[in-house]
Amino acid sequence: MTPSRHSTDRAAPIGVFDSGIGGLSVLQALRTTLPGEDVVYVADSAHTPYGERSDAFVAERTLAIALHLRDAHGAKLLVIACNTASAAGAHAVRHDNPGWPVVAIEPALKPAAHHTRTGHVGVLATRGTLASHKFGALRDAMRETHPAVRFTPVACDGLASSIEQWALSGDGSQSRALLDRYLAPLAPFGGEGDATDTLVLGCTHYPLIREQIAHRIPAGVTLIEAGQPVARHAQRLLHSTGLLRFSPGHSVAPPPGHLRLLATGTTQTLHAAALRWLPGATAGAAAPSVATLAI
Repeated sequence: MTPSRHSTDRAAPIGVFDSGIGGLSVLQALRTTLPGEDVVYVADSAHTPYGERSDAFVAERTLAIALHLRDAHGAKLLVIACNTASAAGAHAVRHDNPGWPVVAIEPALKPAAHHTRTGHVGVLATRGTLASHKFGALRDAMRETHPAVRFTPVACDGLASSIEQWALSGDGSQSRALLDRYLAPLAPFGGEGDATDTLVLGCTHYPLIREQIAHRIPAGVTLIEAGQPVARHAQRLLHSTGLLRFSPGHSVAPPPGHLRLLATGTTQTLHAAALRWLPGATAGAAAPSVATLAI
């Protein structure tokens, strides 16, 4: 196996990708934790959503986009900001690129198991994530280490796609209706008996509508997502490999890193989502432009 051709330049960007706009929730956390780092974000909008596609297809797309970020942009670290792509393709990316720091994502079952008091955790995720070997192994591990905790997974068919449409049209009625349907099997919610008191958002699209989810459940129910843990993991990897652009003890705040947004299909959805959900990007401010990418 030949060594990976990833960049070892501290000034090189971080590569991030998702099937669509969901990875913006991870991008938010990365920009907060590592504000001085340049980032290239790819939305595979020509093939979204991944959650209802085959593992083989998702693995192929994951590797193709990873190699583009490595070779065309010199990404020093890769963040797979998609649970389905992480489950289907992270192993192949790591196998084919030894030494390249790769951060994958998974539903946050472990922190949820530590947090729950009633012992009942709901998991909202795509069908592809829930059917993956990786999720099954994670759930089995949690049964071994936390036998008193019950995880109830719900496959949220169509929810990620509806959030993409919400970003583009501004009409969230379909997402709200789907939320009502998928939260129903997890009722009752609350802190009494065996009610669901902790809810894992197991798709990176779902934190984008965190407010709407929270509105449908009691205030005491905790929502857990993986954006901040992923950002902290990326920071640790960059530090351990000597690739942090600015050291944590830097006396002067680093200038904001440059953000580049790319989409393999239509650019309108990613642009609208950036305006809606990226901090500082409003209709009256300059949002990052989105370029088309052919892969």
